[in-house]
Amino acid sequence: MTGSSNEGKTPPIYEDLVRERGDVVADAQAAAEQAQYQAAQLLGSHPLHQPHLPGI
Repeated sequence: MTGSSNEGKTPPIYEDLVRERGDVVADAQAAAEQAQYQAAQLLGSHPLHQPHLPGI
């Protein structure tokens, strides 16, 4: 079975929403990674992977 012609492309409605309201999904992912990193630091362990955290 082959993929659709939109495979790998962002749907236009999502692009419009990102322009209007910001990329909430990316912001939430960055916040979750930062929280995981901070929790690992406070607990003295190391995260399984080192996330790229802008500003840290």
